[in-house]
Amino acid sequence: MLNGKTAVVTGGSRGIGAAIAYKLASMGADVAVIYAGNRDAAESVCEKCKEDFGVKARSYVCDVADFTAVKDTAAKIKEDFGALHILVNNAGVTRDGLAAMMKEEDFDRVVDTNLKGAFNMIRHCIPLFLRSREGCIINISSVSGLIGNAGQCNYSASKAGLIGLTKSVAKEYAAKGIRCNAIAPGFIRTDMTEAHSDNPLLAMIPLGRMGEAEEVADAAAYLAEARYVTGEVLRVDGGIAM
Repeated sequence: MLNGKTAVVTGGSRGIGAAIAYKLASMGADVAVIYAGNRDAAESVCEKCKEDFGVKARSYVCDVADFTAVKDTAAKIKEDFGALHILVNNAGVTRDGLAAMMKEEDFDRVVDTNLKGAFNMIRHCIPLFLRSREGCIINISSVSGLIGNAGQCNYSASKAGLIGLTKSVAKEYAAKGIRCNAIAPGFIRTDMTEAHSDNPLLAMIPLGRMGEAEEVADAAAYLAEARYVTGEVLRVDGGIAM
């Protein structure tokens, strides 16, 4: 269980992020929910965590792509919670298009949020992990980062970059008791994937269905407690990338 631990979940107001926040709260962790725009949704997640599981939960608005904003938010979380033990980098955006026609700003926005945003969070949370003498970082990558996906060169590149970031951070900080792992979801039923509900790849999923956000949350719960696992990429994809 995670009683006495504090978890930060970026992109925690809906979808996979909200499911992870609920799951960690159900295990006893206090939760800091970081969101970009929907304050009401983030507050709803926090209220449910508090009411259903009796934990402390607060929301923070922050563009994770902004280095200084992340630094300030990490300082607020430290002030409010006192310590930090788990970081889930889930914040992500898509700006799909074929490589030959993709706008520069669409490539940059996806990489800045999905990859640089994770770096920014790690960069400013590691000092808090070092004070706690422990830390667990869980980066939400994607099977797109493992096998690519036509029309998503920016998204696939950002998610592949997350895997490299995961392994490098795992090697740098293992001796300090800080673990860093990634989860690579496949087609998970969320608002973001509604636009891809007719994707022909869905027919190629060996288990024959889309996944649920709660199934990704279960993987995050495992990694939060897996004391001898670091630098790993755990696929939650119904077998599509095997």
